[in-house]
Amino acid sequence: MACVITIVMATSCQSYRHTMREPNVKVTLNSNDLELSNQVTAEATVTRILGLDWARLFGKSETGSTPVLGAIVTTGANYALYKLMQENPGYDVVIYPQVEAYRHAPILGTDLYSKTTYKVTARLGKLK
Repeated sequence: MACVITIVMATSCQSYRHTMREPNVKVTLNSNDLELSNQVTAEATVTRILGLDWARLFGKSETGSTPVLGAIVTTGANYALYKLMQENPGYDVVIYPQVEAYRHAPILGTDLYSKTTYKVTARLGKLK
């Protein structure tokens, strides 16, 4: 038991989070208030063994939180959103992201082993 506790205590963990502040106020915008990017895309892969994402459980976790217009972003897609924000700095909002997920689970479709690739495509907005 002491050996397990020592191993857990010695394991390092990194977590990176990129966040944009989202106030609890209502703001009315029109198209002249935003400078829009072309559509941009980012991908992230989640590999689960026994239902757990071991790489992010004990390793580096990169997630994003930003004002998103038009969609609810799931945890897996949030990793792709983080990458999208890192590759396109300086924007204030993600506009109507499209999320594609491809899941490969070769063992009878279970989470004994599965690999899911999330692809996020969106326009980004910058306030003028």
